Amino acid sequence: GYTADDFLSGKIRWIDIVEPEDARRIKGERQEVRSSPNLVATREYRIYRKNGDMRWISDVFQTFPDHAGRLSVVQGAVYDITERKQAEEHRRNMEAQIRQAQKMEAIGTLAGGIAHDFNNILGGIVAYTELSLLELDPSHPAHQHLKQVLKAGDRAKHLVKQILAFSRQGEQELRPIRVSPVVKEALKLLRSSLPTTIEIRQQVSTQSDVILADITQIHQVIMNLCSNAGHAMRYTGGVLTVRLSDVESAEEVVKRHPEMQAGGFLKITVQDSGIGMTEDVAKRIFDPFFTTKHPGEGTGMGLAVVHGIVSMLGGDITVNSTPQKGTTFEIIFPTVAETVAPETESVQPIPGGNEHILLIDDEISLVDPLKESLEMIGYTVTAFYNSTEALKAFRADPQSFDVVITDQTMPKLTGTQLAKEMISIQGDIPIILCTGFSEVLSEDRARALGIRKFVMKPVVVRDLATIIRKVLDNA
Repeated sequence: GYTADDFLSGKIRWIDIVEPEDARRIKGERQEVRSSPNLVATREYRIYRKNGDMRWISDVFQTFPDHAGRLSVVQGAVYDITERKQAEEHRRNMEAQIRQAQKMEAIGTLAGGIAHDFNNILGGIVAYTELSLLELDPSHPAHQHLKQVLKAGDRAKHLVKQILAFSRQGEQELRPIRVSPVVKEALKLLRSSLPTTIEIRQQVSTQSDVILADITQIHQVIMNLCSNAGHAMRYTGGVLTVRLSDVESAEEVVKRHPEMQAGGFLKITVQDSGIGMTEDVAKRIFDPFFTTKHPGEGTGMGLAVVHGIVSMLGGDITVNSTPQKGTTFEIIFPTVAETVAPETESVQPIPGGNEHILLIDDEISLVDPLKESLEMIGYTVTAFYNSTEALKAFRADPQSFDVVITDQTMPKLTGTQLAKEMISIQGDIPIILCTGFSEVLSEDRARALGIRKFVMKPVVVRDLATIIRKVLDNA
């Protein structure tokens, strides 16, 4: 775009149109060129055309000496390699996406492997908490504390479900939710765990904060981002700001993210005044298992899961960070024009009965509190920790049992194998199958086997009692 006169007259120097970072590198190599009169080299750098466009250049040159052996002439050719560079960048992006997909596949395998054991541990916590609530008078001070434990257990239950669904890239059950109450609850929980040197600010300036999502997913996103922010300010203190605002220019969002449809957008900003990150670290923070925390302080999974959730919900997340000045995460979600009914806590009594239940699970920590809880609401419960012993008892007197509740993953006989045997003995026996994770068993397959209900663990007594009642009433 420049003329030859622009350069020959000295109005503009060649180095002036080179991208500043590349210009510094070239200047640093100048001494090598001057001291090498027989040099053949290629340099790649960026230049800015007269209209401001940036182009990639390949500068292929050779130096020639004079009669005294000193540098006399530099001769060469300049090629525009912008399209090649763009193709290389596209290839790198595709390779990065493939690597990310492979990492997600590895996470899926890992999640499936630990889900069963983790659900059993969580199931024990939930079951004993529920049992304590049933035994404790509602006026007791510990009653409210235990309800919070149960609420946290329910969050953890949904968290496991979301991680499994995220790792398998499965379909999610989404519904319109308001984000501000979720943020308020998350910050309330965080306040007790963050040092008082960290000030928490919540700013809501939005016309609509209704998005299509799952409450647990959004809760998890906010908790992860805010926990990381707290970690960045744990020594120095500072300000944690969570801001909900409307996106002023929807056109700009769609332009940057063509996959998003035009409409309203909600922006969630999580900002801290902590230690910040270098550019190299910021590029890797969403990678699974990448962490800058010390051993025992973090797993490197938090931001990877956050990124996965945001992507699944059709949103976008970006990070901007400066060392020693802080970090800002911005999430953009498409909003939906729907109203959301306020959530009300259920005060309905747990449905009970007087039927005979056969309960089978190889985890004692699950069976004992579940058996006691079901007995407290009227049922007669015969429990087994061994599936073959349970089958033996059922064969001896199948008519004495009204419903069977069995775990899926057990030694000797799995839940489905046990169900087949029992159905062959008594075809109309209602069976409820509980599982933490199974790649080979789905609700449709369980139903095809004659199983009446397929339940994901950990099982909450209130939910299980409702399912038992429905199965028995429909039997």
